[in-house]
Amino acid sequence: MSIARQATEVYESEYRERLEAEHFGEFVAIEPESRQSFVAPTFVEAALAAKAAFPARKSFVIRIGYDAAVHIGAATK
Repeated sequence: MSIARQATEVYESEYRERLEAEHFGEFVAIEPESRQSFVAPTFVEAALAAKAAFPARKSFVIRIGYDAAVHIGAATK
């Protein structure tokens, strides 16, 4: 199973309800092996917090309350 899928499952089962109520629009990095989360106002801050805690492991960043962490590009008419 991918890191993204593992982290998303942890988010859905353990963090979603609380984080969406308290940190909507912020970012959470989840290290799936430990199931630990790192909330921060920016994508980079969340990712760096997870990397500092678990330098040899991969984590996945989710934007709290959104389907995607970032939006690239612009809408065209």
